[in-house]
Amino acid sequence: MRPIWIVAKLTLREAARRKILLAAILLSVAFLSVYGVGLHYIHLELMKTGEFANTLVRNQIYNFMMLSGMYVVNFLYAAMAVLTSVDTVAGEIASGTIQSLAAKPVPRWQLLLGKWLGLVVMMTLYLALMAGGVLTLGNTLTPYNLPNVGRGLPLIWLNGILLLSISLLGGTRLSTLANGVVAFAGYGMAVIGGWVEQIGAFLKSPTAVNVGVVSSLILPSEALWKRAAYEMRSPVVDMLGFSPFTSGYSVPSGAMIGYAIAYAVVALLLALRSFGRRDL
Repeated sequence: MRPIWIVAKLTLREAARRKILLAAILLSVAFLSVYGVGLHYIHLELMKTGEFANTLVRNQIYNFMMLSGMYVVNFLYAAMAVLTSVDTVAGEIASGTIQSLAAKPVPRWQLLLGKWLGLVVMMTLYLALMAGGVLTLGNTLTPYNLPNVGRGLPLIWLNGILLLSISLLGGTRLSTLANGVVAFAGYGMAVIGGWVEQIGAFLKSPTAVNVGVVSSLILPSEALWKRAAYEMRSPVVDMLGFSPFTSGYSVPSGAMIGYAIAYAVVALLLALRSFGRRDL
């Protein structure tokens, strides 16, 4: 297993040298700065305005603001999963770089698994930075603590791992451009399908709900976010049954979460198999 860790370290170093990672970090710092300033002044206004003297109402606003931050984190994290991996295999195959590694007496599956592991470490650190920043700002600037973070964050993390595995699978057969288009198109389809399902459930439209369910079966990334948002929801959502981020009328089940895990595992296994059979 030593070659896997060596490739993982090399992948981390390569990712660190790419300008896209630096740009993502700078933009993330900018996002956290704007988010922190906005949250600070919203909190000050809530404390001054008697209209929001009710603690329950204030907590609902705080929950909305923190879930908004987590929604952006989920999006940036998903984009990072695709952007940092879309060229990892496809680009190295096109340039011939991968041949220098594949020529060594190391099984191809170990090379790809090492790349996957290195990217997982990088993405986990990125998610910890972003989500930790949102939660720290929320806990520091307001008296509110986002509930059930321990159940919500792992689902967001799994979303990135799912997209990473799909991107690596595509990279074993598609060009960089085609792989990126497929990955982002699939993610966009899942997002729209999730919103259709949520609104359809609120309007009691079985057809719209079925459209969302089918899109989740094709790519369950948005279902993971919906369940994460549901776990971290405010109790007021249970009374209203609906919020911009989740709906009590249509909550992704534990079976869907299990399906997403199996989906990610199968995608990774198929990527290992496909890379092993690819003519380099």
